[in-house]
Amino acid sequence: MDLSQGLVQISVLALPVLFAITLHEAAHGYVARYFGDFTAHQAGRISLNPLRHIDPIGTVLVPLLMFLTAGFLFGWAKPVPVNFARLRHPKKDMLWVALAGPAANLFMAVLWILISKMALQSAGGTAGAWFYAMAQAGIMINVVLMVLNLIPLPPLDGGRIAVSLLPQPYAYRFAKIEPYGMIILIVLLMLEFSSEGGLILYPLVQMSIQLLLSLFG
Repeated sequence: MDLSQGLVQISVLALPVLFAITLHEAAHGYVARYFGDFTAHQAGRISLNPLRHIDPIGTVLVPLLMFLTAGFLFGWAKPVPVNFARLRHPKKDMLWVALAGPAANLFMAVLWILISKMALQSAGGTAGAWFYAMAQAGIMINVVLMVLNLIPLPPLDGGRIAVSLLPQPYAYRFAKIEPYGMIILIVLLMLEFSSEGGLILYPLVQMSIQLLLSLFG
C-alpha cells in the first residue's frame, strides 16, 4: 500500500472509527447514570466529543500501525469509569450498562447500512464512491466491535453480562478472571488471525452482517 492509498483508506476509516468508539463509551456512561452511577457524568465522559474518549495509544497509534502493517484494525478507547457499587441494583443493572456499548454499535451498523443505500442511489462519482466506502467500513467496524465486546470474557462487555446473569457464587469466581482477561483476549485474537477464515470472530462478524443486510439492506 503506497502513501496515497493509505491516506485515502485513513480518510474512509477515520469517521466510522471515531463514531464507533465515542458512542460505544458514551452509551455505557449514559446507562450507568440512568441506573444511579454518576461517575462517568462527573468525569465528563457522557459526551459525543471523541477527544474525551480517545486513548492516544489504543485509539490512534496501535490501530494506525496495525492497519498500515497488517491490513486490519485493532484498538481501544479509554474505558468509561463505572462504579457498579453505585448502581441501584449492582448485579442486575450491570447487565444493562454492559449491554449499552454493543447496542450502540448495533444501532450505528444499521445507520451505516442505510447510508450505504443512499450512497448507491446518489449520482455517483468520486464523492458517492467515497461515502459508500466509508459506510461499508462503518458497518464492518461496528459489527466487529459489537461481536468482539460480546465475548464472555471479563473485562469485555460480554464478561460483565455473564457476571450479571450467573448465580452469585459462580459470578464471583468468573469475575476473578478479569486480571488475565486482556492476555486471554490477545491470545484468542492471535489464534483468530493466524487461522484462514478465522475461528470464531470472523464467522460471527460475517453472519451478523448478512443478517443485518437481510433486515435493513
